[in-house]
Amino acid sequence: MNQSKMSSRHFSFTRLLPLAAFALAACTVGPDYRGAPDVASESVKSGAFVRAPLEGVATTHAPAAWWSSLNDPQLNALIDAALAHNTDLKMAQARLRQARSQLRGQRANELPKVSASAAALRMRSPDTSIFGQSEGSGGGRGPVDFYTVGFDASWEIDLFGGTRRAIEAASGEADAVQADLSDTQVSLAAEVASAYIDLRDQQERLALAQRTAEYQQQMLTLTEQRRARGTAAEVDVERLSTQVNTTRATLVPLQVQITDSLDQLAVLTGRAPGALDAELAQPAPLPALPASVSISDPATMLQQRPDIRAAERRLASSNAQIGEHIADYFPKVSLLGDIGFSASDPGHLLRKQNFSWVGVPYLQWNVFDFGRTTASVDAAEASRDEAEARYEKTVLAALKDANSALSRYGNQREHVVRLQQVQASSERSATLVRQRYTAGVSTLIDLLDAQRTQFAAQQDVVAAQAELLKDYVSLQKSLGLGWQQRDNPSS
Repeated sequence: MNQSKMSSRHFSFTRLLPLAAFALAACTVGPDYRGAPDVASESVKSGAFVRAPLEGVATTHAPAAWWSSLNDPQLNALIDAALAHNTDLKMAQARLRQARSQLRGQRANELPKVSASAAALRMRSPDTSIFGQSEGSGGGRGPVDFYTVGFDASWEIDLFGGTRRAIEAASGEADAVQADLSDTQVSLAAEVASAYIDLRDQQERLALAQRTAEYQQQMLTLTEQRRARGTAAEVDVERLSTQVNTTRATLVPLQVQITDSLDQLAVLTGRAPGALDAELAQPAPLPALPASVSISDPATMLQQRPDIRAAERRLASSNAQIGEHIADYFPKVSLLGDIGFSASDPGHLLRKQNFSWVGVPYLQWNVFDFGRTTASVDAAEASRDEAEARYEKTVLAALKDANSALSRYGNQREHVVRLQQVQASSERSATLVRQRYTAGVSTLIDLLDAQRTQFAAQQDVVAAQAELLKDYVSLQKSLGLGWQQRDNPSS
């Protein structure tokens, strides 16, 4: 009866041990993360951006690979090459692998640390005759052999959740670095598109200037012939010569800009300067904008933008670090153990009687640390407050970025329409003045002024169309598009 009671108590005690260990493990000190704070909630929930233009914009789901809507195969190929070979992207991918490795290291801290050891010792004791023994009584013990193999293990029990908070912090940082990679992809796609638009703009303006210079040269040749016949004045020749040289002077800066754009695109795609000259040197028209641009609402934009997600994940990581430092207030309990075999003969090493083991619970508690833990907790709380403020700033900056991009895009569309009207008017005027000059009604000065106006209007329209395209690119970047369809590298 007595033995039965003792067995029952022992059984109950052994069943309570795992429950007690589970209860202790469930104790995690520090504040739990409740999510990011609401920022500009009224603007986010409004369903539309404040600065969205009424025309040319549709509030629908925007495609992630926004550049495909420009229908330019060369641009698509350049962005794909950049996303595969750009050096900034490779650095971001390396940082992501590093963060994921650190996360795996933190997770490994929850598990025991086990090491193996083996040793072979051969020794001889010293001669003790100098301590009173008679001469010749002995020269010390002969060589002694000793062999040992074993395993050592240690395990810190995470009683108060310090390790779990460290894992939570490392996980948040890994997520933030992954969002940084996505943000790099967003910026890279936009940078390649802007450089490509610059290249096509410069090439088109260069071709326009060359055509204008050729026409002006023809006018100069005809005027020189008329002067030779005495029907044109010397001053007319000088005026035309000045205009030809002025137009040709614009060619050199454009050629320099084209070279810079080609080199920039080469570097962005991970190649050496000059590698794209043969592929892109042939002029091509600017990409064509879609008839209507799709944009999302502010709430969707906040979910799409990877920089906002990175800020939110770093806020979560900073919050977890508070609990990681609070756990230092409490004792740490570790279990130490060792098993092994020891013998003087290697052939007898693994015999049962040579087996030994030891298990030691180890308690460590920094009772008096003179405020070091408190200082660490205070610093962690301040870091969390900074991360929260940075998140709020990131959200507000994103809303401003999107609204400003929408405003610029809408205004630039109107600007292009106005410049196209100016161009059409200048072309009609130039045609009329040319006819009047041929008929001898208008002077050469009138013709030159009309040609200068026409050339300037043409240049302005090309530059404005390129600027509109770049505003379109900035709009897509502000919405956080360009990464959702890209696969991030695995750890």
